[in-house]
Amino acid sequence: MNPHSIIVYVDDIKASLSFYKDLLGCEPVEHSSGFAMFPLGNSMMLGLWATPGVQPKISQSGSSEIAVSLPSQKSVDNACAAWKAAGREVVQEPTRMDFGYTFVGLDPDGHRIRQFAPVA
Repeated sequence: MNPHSIIVYVDDIKASLSFYKDLLGCEPVEHSSGFAMFPLGNSMMLGLWATPGVQPKISQSGSSEIAVSLPSQKSVDNACAAWKAAGREVVQEPTRMDFGYTFVGLDPDGHRIRQFAPVA
């Protein structure tokens, strides 16, 4: 098995496209009126698919979590501060959990973006 991509369903492709361009610091490698694909590294891609075009139909958007590993607790604190400075919603302030130090923010559709420093 060779996973290729993670697809998240979005209500407003333009808002999500802008959000992820800023978050990932890159342009999509593919883009249409209902879909966008971003490179994540290590041959993985992140796809944004506008809910009206999804087949088979889905019941809701905004129920996914994307986890991003960071090198240190300080980098988690800095990422959270930058997240807030950009006006993004934080739903979990930086905190220590079993797997490491983490915070969680939301994208425009309520998908959770968890940034964490793993337990060393």
